Amino acid sequence: MNVLSLFDGISCGQIALGKVGIEVGNYFASEIDIHSISITQKNYPGTAQIGDITKIGEQDLLNLGDIGLVIGGSPCQNLSRAVINNIQHNQGLQGEKSKLFYDYARVINLLKPKYFLFENVESMKNDDREIITETLGVEPIMINSKLVSAQERKRYYWTNIPKIKQPKDKNLFLRDIVENEVDEKFWYKQDFTHHGKGKRPAATLHLNGHDILKRVYGLDQKAPTLTACRGGNLQKKVFQNDKCRKLTPLEYERLQTVPEGYTEGVAVTHRYNMLGDGWTVDVIAHILNGISN
Repeated sequence: MNVLSLFDGISCGQIALGKVGIEVGNYFASEIDIHSISITQKNYPGTAQIGDITKIGEQDLLNLGDIGLVIGGSPCQNLSRAVINNIQHNQGLQGEKSKLFYDYARVINLLKPKYFLFENVESMKNDDREIITETLGVEPIMINSKLVSAQERKRYYWTNIPKIKQPKDKNLFLRDIVENEVDEKFWYKQDFTHHGKGKRPAATLHLNGHDILKRVYGLDQKAPTLTACRGGNLQKKVFQNDKCRKLTPLEYERLQTVPEGYTEGVAVTHRYNMLGDGWTVDVIAHILNGISN
């Protein structure tokens, strides 16, 4: 089966396809971030990079041949809860980033693949969700990554792959994915307030900035939703050995169920960003397993 992945990122879809044993003929990837592309080509050198989807015309797409599966999750910057009170960015599907959904729809309408899968944030407005549903012609299923990983991550998935149910709960928590020996550079020296066992967050760092930057989570808790870390102190944090620290890139990989070391080869900041922007692989594998069945 030939696969076209839009907004491919680090090719989490390609990892998932391998996990469920789906044989791929050609894997075409549309991605513009050079660091993500380098990670994809390191792990899957046979990937055919086709460039920016907004610049790919009708004939170029038809020249790809018969496409059995189109996957993608367009940028959510104008859709997510984080921009609800930001008039400049809270523009839904008309926003500069999130309007790229319409390129996904353009590809689906042109290529008419046997299967498709589209992903985006659960916190979008109802109007935007309904537009996507009407455009793609299927109702979304909401799956929280917490069922297959130690991370809270609610996402909508629109797909025509049949009989998709909720994954079984693996009951994973931060203690199941943290490293035991962590470099000193990940630990905070700032004072903090510990709230006690069972409280979420478990501690609050005494940092300047928004409240979300100060939250530290306990080992018996789930990590919050991973996001790109374009700014200081945005990495998610854990309370371990009575101290506060950032989660490491390896722990980010484990939370996204990406193979360990998969994102090695670029700067740490890029690893955080691409993993925060990526998919939880085991959720995608769970959905794609419907094709195998």
